[in-house]
Amino acid sequence: MREKYKNFETAVIHEGYDSQVHLGSLSTPLFQTSTFTFETAEQGERRFAGMEDGYIYSRLGNPTVKVLEQRIAALENGGAGLAFGSGMAAVSAVLFALTNANDHILCSQGLYGCTFGLLKLLKEKYQITHDFSGMETEEKIRSAIKPETACIYVETPINPTMKLIDLEMVASIAKEYNIPVVVDNTFSTPYLQRPLDLGCDIVLHSATKYICGHGDVVAGLVVGKKDFISRMAMTTQKDIGGILSPFDAWLLLRGLKTLPVRMDRHSYNAQKLVGKLKKHPAINRVFYPLDRKHKEYKIAKKQMKQGGGLISFEIKGHKEDAQRFLNELKLIKIAVSLGDAESLIQHPATMTHAVVPKEERQQMGITDQLIRLSVGLEAWEDIWADLEEGLKVLEN
Repeated sequence: MREKYKNFETAVIHEGYDSQVHLGSLSTPLFQTSTFTFETAEQGERRFAGMEDGYIYSRLGNPTVKVLEQRIAALENGGAGLAFGSGMAAVSAVLFALTNANDHILCSQGLYGCTFGLLKLLKEKYQITHDFSGMETEEKIRSAIKPETACIYVETPINPTMKLIDLEMVASIAKEYNIPVVVDNTFSTPYLQRPLDLGCDIVLHSATKYICGHGDVVAGLVVGKKDFISRMAMTTQKDIGGILSPFDAWLLLRGLKTLPVRMDRHSYNAQKLVGKLKKHPAINRVFYPLDRKHKEYKIAKKQMKQGGGLISFEIKGHKEDAQRFLNELKLIKIAVSLGDAESLIQHPATMTHAVVPKEERQQMGITDQLIRLSVGLEAWEDIWADLEEGLKVLEN
């Protein structure tokens, strides 16, 4: 982060933008254009040859998007950032950039369903194999690394089981083998967790979630070292084309400004609800990073500022009981996203992780009884009242 913006809360509002360069506009201007003009043909030649900085075409760079990329890079304490049209565009671009045919990817035990689907596609088309590891110990990580391992891909907290991975430990071992570590930081955001500070190499986000915060954008972000980001921008992003539109970048910049206060509220509400859910007779188990009973509580305390706004819990009963409970809710909406102002709830086994075969889902800890709750910004008492009313259907 720049020296003048030592504090996250300031950088999230000001980093990467100088109003005086843009006619004093307080808000970042929206450069809603597909292409840019050149003063001369020779200038166009120089820009295409990389001899002169400047904009050419919005797939290759856009001023509004650039502010967003600079801001997220600063917030993650990385060298550079790159914006994509979706979280999965970001995931796929990173994995394409890091792998070649017949390589191997080591993954945390549990991933977002579409990331799992992408890994399956990479195996079928390019013989890029993958393995899952709990990564609980150094020995487990070392034993899972192969000569052809091209990267280690980690979610923490893992979606939707809320299992935690010690990023410092993973990064330390990976450096011995010169293997880059990629971290999906969607659940935590840079406000709660900074993987690059812990030794990891690349961090990515589904910016659709907390970065946006308002449920009106689909986007992805990647942060890493400048040389890696530059290579990815001029290869996997330029040629595959999964770019972010200027308008969506503008909306993300607006959403980012309130990220700290939103994450504080999400986390506060979640802590309150965890206490209530743990005491309810219809609930078997509750999974939340900063719950003292969480198996990896010490890891959460070490690498997370707060617990975040995601709670997973298992109800007593079967799949049909979980669905009956969801159908009883009024305030909380059934939807597969997260990080919005509204509280959202979903059934991972039949929704976000339905693509994962049942046996592998169960190995990940995704049972038919598991429910994921994205705690919104409403008064926690109202969220709890809705949950409590819905849980009554399980008591009969």
